[in-house]
Amino acid sequence: MNAIKAPMGWNSWDCYGASVTEDIVRANADFMAANLLIYGWEYIVVDIQWYEPTAVTHEYHPFTELCMDEYSRLIPDEKRFPSSKGGLGFAPLAEYVHSLGLKFGIHIMRGIPRQAVHNNTSIKNSTHTAREIAKTASICAWNTDMYGVDPAKEGAEEYYESLFELYASWGVDFIKCDDICRELPHEEEELKLISKCLYSCGRDMIFSLSPGPALIDKAEVYKQTSNMWRITDDFWDKWELLYNMFERAEKWCIHTGAGHWPDADMLPIGPLRQDYDINDHTNFTQDEQITMLTLWSIFRSPLMIGGEMTRFDDFTMKLITCDGILKMHSDARNSHPVWRRIYNGCEYILWTATSACGGNYIAIFNTGASDGSIEINLRDIELYDPVTDVTELWSGTGYGCCDNVINVSLNSHGAKAFLVR
Repeated sequence: MNAIKAPMGWNSWDCYGASVTEDIVRANADFMAANLLIYGWEYIVVDIQWYEPTAVTHEYHPFTELCMDEYSRLIPDEKRFPSSKGGLGFAPLAEYVHSLGLKFGIHIMRGIPRQAVHNNTSIKNSTHTAREIAKTASICAWNTDMYGVDPAKEGAEEYYESLFELYASWGVDFIKCDDICRELPHEEEELKLISKCLYSCGRDMIFSLSPGPALIDKAEVYKQTSNMWRITDDFWDKWELLYNMFERAEKWCIHTGAGHWPDADMLPIGPLRQDYDINDHTNFTQDEQITMLTLWSIFRSPLMIGGEMTRFDDFTMKLITCDGILKMHSDARNSHPVWRRIYNGCEYILWTATSACGGNYIAIFNTGASDGSIEINLRDIELYDPVTDVTELWSGTGYGCCDNVINVSLNSHGAKAFLVR
């Protein structure tokens, strides 16, 4: 799919791990349709192991029995997804999501189920079997569900074609393929086969690769085979992970373009980890969440909400419905960092981008441990003519600029963003 802007949506992993159920998905879809669709949020994605009957947490049950059809294809567990009964799969749930004006996505693992290989089950439209196409030495280091598929084996292409034929019949709009993004030194040919089969299935689908960190020397492969690829391992609500993202974004920003985006991973905001008996609210401070949304938006990462949306508070809602920031996410072009400076004991990081609608975006971050202030000289972003209009995007208010210099005060771990004309 040659989408023109980075996808925005919700993914079930941060809250529910492998254990999400149909009622939860429907409730979050209802919330998104009623409250967020008008802001551009549109994807509802069911993450890993929707085919696992006993899943209860973010942890996996090794070598457990999975729900599978006669053609070696995993199908939804009917107890967790009741509308899938009778061989309907995700079609009824996707139809419901579509009825709300939203789009529906699922997570898959690279490869073919181990139980299909052990039972030597059939492959649709092929005389070959699961055992014949499996690459049994190619296994996931953190999940036991699958073996890799050997693209050179007869029947391998038919297997992947049958997968995407099934997903297209369900009405899937988004595929998150796991155990492949950082595996390219060994599994590049399998990625190319998966991509070929997805893009020839007759239905437009966003193709997302996980987990990271992606390999910078494979940037062109990612662009040619997918729409988005993870530049980090699972991103959680820890300041050190957010701070590290500035370096990752700097490395990957030149590879962002129409139809393909480096992916900084989900936004761990609001209530998280619904399967743990702990305080489930994000550990990020409000300023850190503003920093995260500002960086993701000027960098043009896909925006995938991780929290339980039906329990969002006022701050979280304002965070993800800020018109100026979301417009920057849509309109920023040629985004890149300008400088990192230590000033009065704090580190400040300046990013800039041109706006597709005219003007320039600026994002300034205080990554230091204390509040502070700094001057931004617009000549640093090569604006020499007098600037007459400066708008701070989070507040939506006009901002003073004297001699092309903007004076900014920032909380610790905080950020501000500006559109200057």
